[in-house]
Amino acid sequence: MTGPERPTRKKPRKTQGERSAATTAQLLTAARELFSKKGFADTATEDIINAAGLTRGALYHHFDSKAALFRAVFEQEEAALTARLMKVAQAEGDALSGLRAGCRAFLEACLDPVVQRIVLRDARAVLSLDELREIESRYTLAALRNGIRTAIASGAVAERSAEMLAHMILGALSEAAMAIARAPQPRKVLKDALAEFDRMLEGLARNDAG
Repeated sequence: MTGPERPTRKKPRKTQGERSAATTAQLLTAARELFSKKGFADTATEDIINAAGLTRGALYHHFDSKAALFRAVFEQEEAALTARLMKVAQAEGDALSGLRAGCRAFLEACLDPVVQRIVLRDARAVLSLDELREIESRYTLAALRNGIRTAIASGAVAERSAEMLAHMILGALSEAAMAIARAPQPRKVLKDALAEFDRMLEGLARNDAG
């Protein structure tokens, strides 16, 4: 004899918000893969729809254009890159070493083909300068500003404008990043960039004996 059958438990239905988030994630994953391999210009909207297994209506329900989808992919990359840099910086024993390690990690990330294509190349062609700055201000620039403020608060760096210094370091990092991405021998350029950034950041170290 067999025992009484247990009632089958129904899986809870996803809410509208959960379904929407899942669709957005599918679109971002498919778009990131295609943008990183083919570039923005050579990726058709139809390619993204097919890769995501969704309809054109689903795409345009969440993003009003291919450029808007790219913007979301770019912001996702910025967030992931910043999280990586902060993790590296926080592993260091002091604030100035953390700032240096974070800058080095940013430059090393420029060897990544995905970072090169989406963050360093296509973003400057697809997005406006204001859009770029707005997104960078919430991620890379914010991380730099916080790192500098921590270094100042710890006494490792003399009192100064953390905001202006963050802008200047980000500008230098951005130029170095583009040089690495465009170089025929990117590892050689990376080596030179790391050496120069080490020298530059050493100059920030507080020297009370002077």
